[in-house]
Amino acid sequence: MQESHSGPWPSELRLRENGRVLRVRFEDGTSYDLSSEYLRVMSPSAEVQGHRPEERLTIGGKRHCVITGIEPVGTYAVRLIFDDMHSTGIFTWAYLHELGSRYFEKWALYEAELKAKGLSRDRAGEA
Repeated sequence: MQESHSGPWPSELRLRENGRVLRVRFEDGTSYDLSSEYLRVMSPSAEVQGHRPEERLTIGGKRHCVITGIEPVGTYAVRLIFDDMHSTGIFTWAYLHELGSRYFEKWALYEAELKAKGLSRDRAGEA
């Protein structure tokens, strides 16, 4: 029996394109193909997000990163493992839904941050 929950609930998580895309389908009918690069730079980990908004890092050089593993975290989230060994972010179902539904806004902000900090999607580094 499925536990009660609120918010979006996934019906499918599937790695595609050799780990470069994570397809997430939700029971509400929404579906998102999220690139591994996007998921890596938006990782909810303290390493990326910091403990306060002003501590958040802008990570460059992740254009070609790949998701190498997905591990369940209880019934509410997954841990994504990336080929650069980053694995500390716990992606809740609500956060994955937010990343999909707000993709264009979040990606535009990320690209603006890269530009402002002189970083590149192809060159590793952080501000």
